[in-house]
Amino acid sequence: MARRYFGTDGVRGVVGEALTAELVERLGRAATLWSGARRLFVGRDTRGSGPELEAALARGIVSAGGDVVLGGVLPTPAVALAGLDLGVVMSASHNPPAYNGVKFFDAQGQKLSDAAEEEIEALLDAHPAAERGAVETADGAAEAYLETILERFGSDLAGLRIGVDCANGAFSGLAPRAFERLGAEVTAIGNEPDGTNINVGCGATDLGALQRLVTGEALDLGVAFDGDGDRMLAVDERGEVVDGDGILAILALDLGVDTVAVTQMTNGGFHALMRERGVRVLTTDVGDRYVLEALRREGAVLGGEQSGHLIYLHGHVTGDGLAAALLLCAALKGRSLSAAAAVMHRHAQAQESVPVSSKELTPAVRDAVERANRELDGAGRVLVRPSGTEPVVRVLAEAEDAEVARRTCGSIAALVQSELG
Repeated sequence: MARRYFGTDGVRGVVGEALTAELVERLGRAATLWSGARRLFVGRDTRGSGPELEAALARGIVSAGGDVVLGGVLPTPAVALAGLDLGVVMSASHNPPAYNGVKFFDAQGQKLSDAAEEEIEALLDAHPAAERGAVETADGAAEAYLETILERFGSDLAGLRIGVDCANGAFSGLAPRAFERLGAEVTAIGNEPDGTNINVGCGATDLGALQRLVTGEALDLGVAFDGDGDRMLAVDERGEVVDGDGILAILALDLGVDTVAVTQMTNGGFHALMRERGVRVLTTDVGDRYVLEALRREGAVLGGEQSGHLIYLHGHVTGDGLAAALLLCAALKGRSLSAAAAVMHRHAQAQESVPVSSKELTPAVRDAVERANRELDGAGRVLVRPSGTEPVVRVLAEAEDAEVARRTCGSIAALVQSELG
């Protein structure tokens, strides 16, 4: 059975349209019945819709006999680390404020498989259980998470001047405090959530404000999180972006791993560097849970996505933007971020996200992609894929020449718009 509601990262949509309180309540009931969980830990980001949807989720869980532990505003990785029978996050991650979502973690902090999500969907119309559960509040959950991350991933950051963009999301207040406690001098932005400004002009989806901050204040580097804190991107001292591929390259060499997992979107320059250094690369479909599955299957610990999902399983169970940022700072070892990132020679890439009314790729689009890849003849590639979180189709073109990448991407994107828009 194909999933109707779940995408690549839980159930997500515009609140009141694709995502309603009634659906969230049904999801809470179905997930509790499916898992047999007795205690479920719930966190949320800073969206204005969060409290109402959290209450709906709790009603569903309680109606299925589960006990709800409400952690309040928390980054996604904090919920994954909680270790109760089931973890639930109310968040739409990097999406705009009008969106919200629901994603689940099992007792080991792992995201659910496609098959498990299909089984949950099959229970959406299930009746409440005879026994009702209860609701309790977990005071101090954010501070407990912070202590864990500092203990496992912290290092001496004295003398480091860093800009921290919290995306007006779940890391607001929390991430700046982490860097300050390690001795860094912190300038924070995107640190005043009001329910309507999460990911708006800030965070990992819009690095402009962080770039201006770093260059204007002559900081050593900047880091930016997304709204729920499982992604992180960086800006070097010159204001240049260091994306997930660049950060992963720095970490792979610093941590001395022999295997790393990435997705189809990863830059060819990363693959070339890893071949040169003798590091095996596993390539998965797009989505951090597929990276996680590959890491666990192969017994590896490091992986990530170009978009900033960075996963280090030595001391953690999932991707964590703050843990990744602390590891990046530790890996610099006195170097500038630009010098550390220069180890990877990037291939030129051009990307577009095309709004569509249908995500089903037509034969014309598939033929055009195959033709473009034949013409590039191994000197580049074209990848077209429907987004699992937004009503768009993403187009990536990579080539040795930037103009070739730009032109190819534009041509394919125009065809996608014509065929599917």
